[in-house]
Amino acid sequence: MAVDHTRAPVLEALVEYRRTKQLSFTPPGHKQARGADPAVREILGDAVFLGDVLASGGLDDRLTRGRVLQRAEQLMADAVHAEHTFFTTCGSSLSVKAAMLAVAGPHEKLLIGRDAHKSVVSGLVLAGIEPVWVDPRWDAELAIAHPPTAGDFEAAFQAHPDAKGALITSPTPYGACADLRSVAEVCHRRGLPLIVDEAWGAHLPFHPDLPSWAMDAGADICVTSIHKMGSGLEQGSVFHLQGDLVPPELLKMRSDLLGTTSPSVLIYAGLDGWRRQMALRGRELMGGALDLAAGVRSAVEDISGLHVNDRDDFCGPGRADDFDPLPVIMDVSALGITGYRAADWLREHHGLDAHLVDHRRISAQITHGDGPDTAGELVAALKALVRAAAGLPSGPEVDVPAPADLRMEQALLPRDAFFGPAEHVPITEAAGRVAAEMITPYPPGIPAVAPGERLTEPVLRYLVTGREAGMNLPDAGAARLDTIRVATSAAG
Repeated sequence: MAVDHTRAPVLEALVEYRRTKQLSFTPPGHKQARGADPAVREILGDAVFLGDVLASGGLDDRLTRGRVLQRAEQLMADAVHAEHTFFTTCGSSLSVKAAMLAVAGPHEKLLIGRDAHKSVVSGLVLAGIEPVWVDPRWDAELAIAHPPTAGDFEAAFQAHPDAKGALITSPTPYGACADLRSVAEVCHRRGLPLIVDEAWGAHLPFHPDLPSWAMDAGADICVTSIHKMGSGLEQGSVFHLQGDLVPPELLKMRSDLLGTTSPSVLIYAGLDGWRRQMALRGRELMGGALDLAAGVRSAVEDISGLHVNDRDDFCGPGRADDFDPLPVIMDVSALGITGYRAADWLREHHGLDAHLVDHRRISAQITHGDGPDTAGELVAALKALVRAAAGLPSGPEVDVPAPADLRMEQALLPRDAFFGPAEHVPITEAAGRVAAEMITPYPPGIPAVAPGERLTEPVLRYLVTGREAGMNLPDAGAARLDTIRVATSAAG
């Protein structure tokens, strides 16, 4: 296929669908907005419904002979230097599971950084894969985890030579990046694949001042959320493949096992349009975002009581290897309040939504969609927060464990613990029992407890004090966290 990045096959097919006035007697039942509730049409606009057509038998013919999606995926692969690209409308939570299932199966081992997203743990539950956890680099002073090193993975492979591959998260939601090239080399010396959960790195291929992205660093499979740092719609995700360690037909088969048979053409269109935008103007747009983020960082650092975590905070011996400056991570601890309190105040008083929130930090994600106006509003709201902070209650203190206390024994396979016999016990009696559920502070969505881990007092205390301080734990079975689901098997 001749590569012409001015083309957008999905968008062009939608234009043709409207031009030819296709008359559909298929789903979706709203029939090009005609049957939609008038109040919904008023709020969403008819454009949403007009773009909501079947992918095959609508956008393309019944046998997809127009190759609309295939052509769009080929253009995406070319734009980011991959050999194969697959679109999904089920978010990177599906993409990373498909990648895992293409590399390891039930009771097979996969090396995984323990700072992985909850979707990775869900993949372990679904597939029955045995995790070999690789500890992240933990900065005890800042209470933040950075991706594991190549040496960490080398040691894990030596201890578990039967592992089928490795999975690492880079960038983290905080913008910390791994030395992916070195990690890939550790895997490839053994003829094994590396999966990179790069959900936060959709923008990385498009500017030389950003960290290297997974395909350029030699990874075999890379999962990217276009809706996070790109300009796709929510749930728009792609996974890229290169090399011969994972057959593309196998990866597609695993994806088909999990994905929907009714994909959203609206999300496909967002993916296709974003690729065209970045292929034609990516360096310009990312350069503008980097300049804007630098200005925001400088302005916030000048606000008394706030500190912006920068490269010096995150990179160096024992810390991350590289740094993405677009997630502006701000430490509010000097104000005497938690990140939870700060985020709630900004939303209530300034209509401003911070993204990542933890016991001492909030983040403001800067993308190419921001400009001087939104940056100015952010800085003004932060100045107001500082003025108001003295009058805000500090809130309960979160008891963050020492690094050595964060890691718990994996006593059962995640799948066995999750689906096996279980009971709810008071959280005051849970230490020493094996968790049968996942408990995840969100965002950023990294489980503090994974199914099959033997619970310890420091981690339980962290979760209880965190919930009291405002931590969001959406997947805990007991909303108040007064009880916890534990295994009743012999190991539990």
